[in-house]
Amino acid sequence: MVIIKKPSQRSLYFQYVFLIALTIISSVISFAFFLSLFDITLFKSNRQIFFEKEYINPTKDRTLFYDFNYENKTKENGAIVVLVRNEELTSLMSSMRQFEDRFNKKFQYPYVFLNDKEFTEEFIESTRAMTTAETKYGLIPVEMWSYPSWINQTEALHARKKMEEDKVIYGGSESYRHMCRFNSGFFFRHPLIEQYDYYWRLEPGVEFMCDIDYDVFKFIKKNNITYGFTIALMEVKETIPTLWDTVKEFEKEYPEYINKNNAMKFISNTGKNYNMCHFWSNFEIGDLNFWRSEKYIKFFDYLDKAGGFFYERWGDAPVHTIALALFLEKTQIHFFNDISYRHSPFEHCPIEKDVHEEGKCHCNPEKTFDFTWGSCLPSWFSL
Repeated sequence: MVIIKKPSQRSLYFQYVFLIALTIISSVISFAFFLSLFDITLFKSNRQIFFEKEYINPTKDRTLFYDFNYENKTKENGAIVVLVRNEELTSLMSSMRQFEDRFNKKFQYPYVFLNDKEFTEEFIESTRAMTTAETKYGLIPVEMWSYPSWINQTEALHARKKMEEDKVIYGGSESYRHMCRFNSGFFFRHPLIEQYDYYWRLEPGVEFMCDIDYDVFKFIKKNNITYGFTIALMEVKETIPTLWDTVKEFEKEYPEYINKNNAMKFISNTGKNYNMCHFWSNFEIGDLNFWRSEKYIKFFDYLDKAGGFFYERWGDAPVHTIALALFLEKTQIHFFNDISYRHSPFEHCPIEKDVHEEGKCHCNPEKTFDFTWGSCLPSWFSL
């Protein structure tokens, strides 16, 4: 008679633990194999995918840096373009001080100051004292800052009063409308700007909170970039009630200008409606020859004849953005993540830890507008 001993309770416990461990290991291996069959990007955010697959990081290209180009001091044919009034001198000097310290004292790109009034001697002397770069001062021609012949000024006045009553931002301002029209269709045609190929738009009262050690104009030229931005947000819809309808009419009339691989989905999922997203144009780095192109001039002229700059309050930001989205591919538009920029009340601050650990920035990543309600940057990442 064979006597079979029952396993001890301790032995059963170890067998049980072993089986559980074996099951867990087997499950992990099976899950890993399952994941290998699929694109791991399914588990990443659109932002992560964008920075891994699309983003061109200018700070990684040493050929763009100041110290690399110091000996020959080569520069691109670019300028800093500033549309400003005499009374904004103090806030402009604040912008220039930061801009010089963060970027231009290294690269010495010329400034072109534009005004619809003559600049005062105080303005000229004060701004020249802020930089060792060349400075130029220009008066905007009347035809670039006035009503075109087809605008009914009485109707335009009524429109401004109605918008002011409705408390639409800048709704009652006449000069704001001239400014938006000038920035939309004329700044790149000003006699002092015509000689340049690239521009960086600078405004009074803005802040630059990170060092910019590379030549931005060399960067966009080298990478075939037409336009660069830092902040994208939604337009006030009350300012552009008929803009999209006018754009759709332009598309029907000039289909040959529309890029088949364009970035339209940034501004409209279906093409039927405008989602109000735009690049905040108080910061722009770009190729002036795009604005001078036949397709953009046709586009601007079409909008201008519609009268929306005066009968409504079309801004240069949505006008620029819609044109860029229609005529360019996404790869030709660059998000300058490394440039921390503030134009009250919004700011962009890079969230990457290494930038802040290197002591190159003084902005607070928690205050960046990138992920706030109203930001269109998530839409850009998912495009």
